[in-house]
Amino acid sequence: MTANEKFWDAEITTAKRGKIKEIQLERLKKTVNHCYKSNDFYKKRLDSAGVDPDKINSLEDIEKIPFTTKDDLRDNYPFGLFCTPQSEVVRVHASSGTTGNPTVVGYTKNDLDMWAENLARIMYDAGVRKEDVIQISHGFGLFTGGFGFLYAGEKIGSLVIPISGGVTERQLKVMKDYKSTVIACTPSYCLYMAEVAENIGIKFEDLNLKLGFLGGEPWTDSMKDEIEKRLKMKALNSYGLSEVMGPGVSCECLEQNGLHINEDYFIAEIINPDTEKVLKNGEKGELVFTSLTKEAFPVLRYRTKDISYLIDEPCACGKTFIKMAKPIGRSDDMLIIRGVNIFPSQIEEVLMKVKDLEPHYLIVIDRVNYMDKIEVWVEVSEKIFHEKIMDLEFFEKSIEDRLYSSIGIRIKVSLKEPKTIERSEGKARRVWDKRKA
Repeated sequence: MTANEKFWDAEITTAKRGKIKEIQLERLKKTVNHCYKSNDFYKKRLDSAGVDPDKINSLEDIEKIPFTTKDDLRDNYPFGLFCTPQSEVVRVHASSGTTGNPTVVGYTKNDLDMWAENLARIMYDAGVRKEDVIQISHGFGLFTGGFGFLYAGEKIGSLVIPISGGVTERQLKVMKDYKSTVIACTPSYCLYMAEVAENIGIKFEDLNLKLGFLGGEPWTDSMKDEIEKRLKMKALNSYGLSEVMGPGVSCECLEQNGLHINEDYFIAEIINPDTEKVLKNGEKGELVFTSLTKEAFPVLRYRTKDISYLIDEPCACGKTFIKMAKPIGRSDDMLIIRGVNIFPSQIEEVLMKVKDLEPHYLIVIDRVNYMDKIEVWVEVSEKIFHEKIMDLEFFEKSIEDRLYSSIGIRIKVSLKEPKTIERSEGKARRVWDKRKA
């Protein structure tokens, strides 16, 4: 066995479901006890719910444990949810805190090793080897995105370029000169790179890029197809969030039919976000995670707000870990327009299937005379923009009809000149809600 082959652990990644659940139960008991004995917040929360950590006897008992929310993290800012002495915490990451206190998470040395192991396993399964050159175009700082890929790439033994986000022409020069084969960034930034590359005469077919681990924002299958076509690489949906660990919680395999969850490290549930009842596999709802091995910052039934469902069926890749569907949006990002629930990803799915539209759009919400109004600004190709006004109006109407047929509500479409909608080098801004202004 070579050093790299240790990242394919067939004993666990292809284990029978009974074995996986046995590991989860053992680690769940340990985690609940750790939280109870090490943290006043968790002790009070579990006591109030009547949960005795020593009486967790089955995985179903997890439903007795209260949920943890982002508000709990903010209320206990900065270190109130840490479950180890601060002297054992060697790293913190945090959210931006734009809507209140940041959510601060901590890692022991073992936590960082576990994070690297999770993501290295995922990357190795997708074909990343020590001969690869990994370009990390996520931001570095308190955001977790870039660091996970840095640790994992180094663990595999690959050459890692921690270029961070921004300065896109430089990104493309590095990609060309260093012969990058793997990229990690947001999907919207991939499309922006494609646009800049076209402007400066770089062709992705002349580069070495073959694989992308893309995440940080919801994206559709149509957007994936556009990225793969323009960047000439396989685009895998990578999922993680700082509160649970960072990237490495789950990811698509090369089959691209769902994101395998690292179940020996995390338990996933889907709940009805309104009733908080656990839903069956295949039913759509809010994704909830419990960490199973974290020391400094374990989470019990953390409500992610991401909308997904679980897929329990065999995968041709050989893994037996349960899969989650790519998140279609967030419960707190859901738009309610005249009584209709809409996710931005539903609109994107329609737009990406329309020929001659660019993959850049903005959903504009306003309230006029007490009535909610929704409009979509979307860029068109240079060729279409210079058509006659009558032709553009007909094109707008045809897109409006498609949206109505798919979503069930009339959405005004405004075609915009190429390169006029603001670009993002991180998470794309997809919604401008003027009602909140």
